[in-house]
Amino acid sequence: MNQTRVFLIFAWLMVAVLLWMEWSREKAAPTPTPTPAPATTSAPAAAQNVPGATPGSIPSAQVPGAPGQAAVQAQASATPSAQTVTVTTDVLRLKLDGGRVLDAELLQFPQSKDEGSPPVRLLTEDPAHPYSAISGWASEDKNTPVPGADGFKLVGDTKDFVLAKGQNELQIPFVWTADNGVTIKRTLTVSRNEYAVRFKDEVSNTGAAPWNGYVYRTLDRSPTILSRSMTNPDSFSFNGATWYDNDKKYQRRAFKDYLEDGTLNQNITGGWLAMLQHHFFTAWIPQKDQTAHYVLSQVAGRDLIEARGPAFTVAPGQSTSTEARLWVGPKLVNLIAKEDVPGLDRVVDYSRFSMMAVIGQGLFWVLNQVHKLVGNWGWAIVGLVVLLKLVLYPLSATQYKSGAKMRRFQPRIAQLKERYGDDRQKFQTAMMELYKKEKINPMGGCLPILIQMPIFFALYWVLVESVELRQAPWFGWIQDLTARDPYFILPVINVAVMWFTQKLTPAPGMDPMQQKMMQFMPLVFGVMMAFMPSGLVLYWVVNGGLGLLQQWWMTKRHGGEPVPATTAPAPVKKK
Repeated sequence: MNQTRVFLIFAWLMVAVLLWMEWSREKAAPTPTPTPAPATTSAPAAAQNVPGATPGSIPSAQVPGAPGQAAVQAQASATPSAQTVTVTTDVLRLKLDGGRVLDAELLQFPQSKDEGSPPVRLLTEDPAHPYSAISGWASEDKNTPVPGADGFKLVGDTKDFVLAKGQNELQIPFVWTADNGVTIKRTLTVSRNEYAVRFKDEVSNTGAAPWNGYVYRTLDRSPTILSRSMTNPDSFSFNGATWYDNDKKYQRRAFKDYLEDGTLNQNITGGWLAMLQHHFFTAWIPQKDQTAHYVLSQVAGRDLIEARGPAFTVAPGQSTSTEARLWVGPKLVNLIAKEDVPGLDRVVDYSRFSMMAVIGQGLFWVLNQVHKLVGNWGWAIVGLVVLLKLVLYPLSATQYKSGAKMRRFQPRIAQLKERYGDDRQKFQTAMMELYKKEKINPMGGCLPILIQMPIFFALYWVLVESVELRQAPWFGWIQDLTARDPYFILPVINVAVMWFTQKLTPAPGMDPMQQKMMQFMPLVFGVMMAFMPSGLVLYWVVNGGLGLLQQWWMTKRHGGEPVPATTAPAPVKKK
């Protein structure tokens, strides 16, 4: 039996099974019902190196009651008011007040390729599916005045902030003042070609008594219900909460699994938290030298991830400050890198497996460099395939030489099969002796396949996840490399390439059942590829086409004439 061919069948089946598992594991669950919040206790925090601040505790509950209740109430009260302003930059249009970003449109990303399509709306106050970023202050002392998320007042009369031509940044000032002499000045800053909104809170105490409070930063979203199908690109991407800490590194969790996998209840310094979806994300990035208590929860039917803290005690006559960034935008690798935040590049979620994610990052880097040269993502994929073929050429040459030599000895294999009939053990032994005598390595083609499989999986996630390829055309009928081929032309070409490859590949010793499996394999893969992103099918077609060409050349060069059987086969005795 041909060991290489059997391994190839196994590899192809594994590709199909693993791709199906990766797609189906993120299927959306029904909208969860509100669940009671577990009781929590206070957790210690590190002292903050800021003027007037003393070591305090980072509360494990924002306000007395259920975790996240303050943020939920803030979202519920998120109605247009005199304090709501509109901020427009070259990439963002935001609707916000002092404590909430209520609406965010990504001006450079239309929802579809149709002319006049509105921009993607990442945050929204739509009551059917509210999604907001919230930041306020709270205190464990019920008698301490705090601004919450709706207590900040706009400074000045400007309600429409627009980044003018030649202007690099805008600042939107808010303030909250209490009767006890405590003032919190909040400044929001947006910049040109940036999706990160910078929040800065400056707390001043001109009163006679210390003031205790902590800042909270929340992402609040109604559970996402996606249309799951093999033809919907959104089906293939992770949708849920992620966070990063310096101990356990990058973590992610779908909200439907958060109680089963354990709730997040952790103090983190220098981390971040985010909500991911296909191609876009929102993230709070607290000040890297301040500690916050991270919590994942479901409250009042909504999904929340939040950072509570740091907590401050501000003495009379003293002041302190805390900063954070709110990212509202696409998963653009180059802009994310400019934020210089450890682990933030993992929001481009190439895989839940770290090693696969590393391969994916490397492949995208190469793909990006090729794109800089050719200016088209489709041709960049073709260029990536050519580069991979050049790198793997020594291995594939060994594979095809081995196949060519095995093809020459097919008459000998057929003779052995006829000689030993149904005695599989003797047939296998005789075939391995022949391989040894003629110096044929039946497993010589396995290593290239083993190397290409993780590359294929990683590239699959690169093409699905990379917003750079979203709505990116190749040419002709392919106008979106992250969507399926609308006319199934590439999948049909892929079937033809696989079929011709099959005809060139030797199949000594294969029984009728295996032969039938191999005959249907191109068709099975063709059907599966019909629903995959066209960029991935383009990779597979080019990769298979170049492999077919190389195999044809190596067979012509090293195959030679078939080696005839040496003697007539002995008759098989019937029992």
